[in-house]
Amino acid sequence: MKKILSLIFAALALNLGSAAEAFSAPDTQRVTYHTSKIDGLNLFYREAGDPARPAIVLLHGFPSSSHMFRDLIPKLATKYHVIAPDYPGFGYSDQPPAAEFAYTFDHLAAVTDALLNSLKLDRYSIYIQDYGAPIGFRLFVKHPEKIQAIISQNGNAYEEGLSPFWAENLVPFWKERTPAHEAKLRGFFTLDVTTWQYTNGVRDTSHLNPDAWTHDQRTLDRPGNAEIQLALLYDYQNNVRQYDTWHELLRRYQPPVLAVWGQHDPFFLPAGAAAYAKDVPNAEVHLLDTGHFALEEDGDVIAGFILNFLANNLK
Repeated sequence: MKKILSLIFAALALNLGSAAEAFSAPDTQRVTYHTSKIDGLNLFYREAGDPARPAIVLLHGFPSSSHMFRDLIPKLATKYHVIAPDYPGFGYSDQPPAAEFAYTFDHLAAVTDALLNSLKLDRYSIYIQDYGAPIGFRLFVKHPEKIQAIISQNGNAYEEGLSPFWAENLVPFWKERTPAHEAKLRGFFTLDVTTWQYTNGVRDTSHLNPDAWTHDQRTLDRPGNAEIQLALLYDYQNNVRQYDTWHELLRRYQPPVLAVWGQHDPFFLPAGAAAYAKDVPNAEVHLLDTGHFALEEDGDVIAGFILNFLANNLK
């Protein structure tokens, strides 16, 4: 009996030792959280994956932050070095007052570029969603040699992708920035509308984690944030004016493009996904039966598309 017990304890010790080694082994898929000082601002970003592997930069939309990529990052980090920043005025990054900081897409792109330069990212792919599209395309304009691939998840770059929402709500504001037009847009910064952005067009709301819109609303409810969002909505007209420039660069450089689109998006129509193929004929386009924040319902599907796409296009 003593011999049998001795063998059992020895086996248990061996198994526990193996388990301890497994738990102590380096895990580059684990997400880490950082704050970097850029142009006097504290910029927050999430990071995962082996820095020796190809990099992918995840650029979030409105009114979100890198939090929208919380589940996607570990999936991509199995193969890639992943960086997901929060822009100034969003998430955990600093929020200087609108009177002291120019909240334009030019400026957000410049700050993002400075962060990526500080991280010594010489080449990388970009995932663009909503506001991430005008920021990502500005990086493409400035550094076409750095952009290895473009993944657009409801990241619009074509007029045919703009839904009637823009003509009804933003174009009047762009033509005349009046208190009345501003008051109408302030109504879009409420919890009800933020929740609607996530729930509109999805198959099943029970698929959705309410942490998503709760986290976003925390940003929108901060004192002074409404002025920041108004400034960016007003500046959005300059994104539309740059569409032709972006298209010309797509035609010239022919980067690999993957467009994965929640087809029930109330802001950006599926035609915006299909339009990428006009300039990049080999663009891969997928329409999903969900809404604007497609990751919330179809994150696993999107991760699969991305991993397959990058494996086929990054040599």
